[in-house]
Amino acid sequence: MSSTWDAEGFRSSVQTTLDAFLDAQAGLLAPLGADASRLVAQARVSVTGGKRFRAAFCYWGHRAFQAAVPDEAALLRACSSLELLHASALVHDDLMDASDTRRGRPSTHRVLEAQHRESGWRGSPEQYGAAGAILLGDILQAWADEMLRGSGFPVAVTLAALGLFDVTRSEVIAGQFLDVSVQARGHASIETAMTVLRYKSAKYSIERPLHIGAALAGASAGELEALSAFGLPLGEAFQLRDDLLGVYGDPATTGKPAGDDLVEGKRTVLVALALDGASVEEAKLLDSSLGQQLSAAEVDRLRALITGSGAQERVETMITELCRQAVAALESAPIDGAAQEVLRGLAAAATQRAL
Repeated sequence: MSSTWDAEGFRSSVQTTLDAFLDAQAGLLAPLGADASRLVAQARVSVTGGKRFRAAFCYWGHRAFQAAVPDEAALLRACSSLELLHASALVHDDLMDASDTRRGRPSTHRVLEAQHRESGWRGSPEQYGAAGAILLGDILQAWADEMLRGSGFPVAVTLAALGLFDVTRSEVIAGQFLDVSVQARGHASIETAMTVLRYKSAKYSIERPLHIGAALAGASAGELEALSAFGLPLGEAFQLRDDLLGVYGDPATTGKPAGDDLVEGKRTVLVALALDGASVEEAKLLDSSLGQQLSAAEVDRLRALITGSGAQERVETMITELCRQAVAALESAPIDGAAQEVLRGLAAAATQRAL
């Protein structure tokens, strides 16, 4: 990615930071006994692995305006807090989508549901799993706030970052509810699908992590705006790539079943474009198939339909154009040269991936 940055070493440092934080939480909750220990164990699973894009963009948003980092451990704690927020969103998202897996492992609500069933407890295993997933997502979000607040930066910049963190949480939760509502209505225009994409994922994945890191470096409103010109189109391209992977991705790589977004009935930009570009009969077939249990042959048929409609090509074109906009904004941004180089590499990594 860059001769100036060890990306794998950074991911390892983030994991170490998260592990240390959860060790402390485990000690705090130890008096509650085995049930609290199981909750912490699921928290550990939820923050293990992943691409760490949010932490990376936070880190380089900071380095963009403060090339020399006086307290690397404090910055790692701040960056890692965004991974706790991300884990919270994924746990809740898996429950709302009734997803069985996450990164090739059983999702939290399925693990807790199985524990209930195997233990022969009273009541509904499904309800127990759902309740546990809600509570795990809640505590991960609370811990994200705690970790950022206690990261070790001066009070003034910490408060500025926390203000942006509050906005981030409001955006992603409202965006998630918009997504749920769109799926319930069974219809989303291309414009509505783009709004869901922007607020549910794009902003909190790249733009807001950049802002939070920059705020911790004392960046001005104008400097944050310059990062938005880079981060927002890049975040949209990032999620559009995710939408393509949700339909065309290899399960061995993504850790999700083939055509998972189709089975879950997600009204993505890709699907909206396909419905717009397909024939009347094909659009009717795609629309009626979303959210249904699909065989491998049916997934293949829908993939071919989406490709034939021109939607896949249109999304690829959108990704290319959004990346062009983002890189052009980056090149004119008033930021450190080394940070600019790494951010350019991160932009490519975020949008040209198979996972």
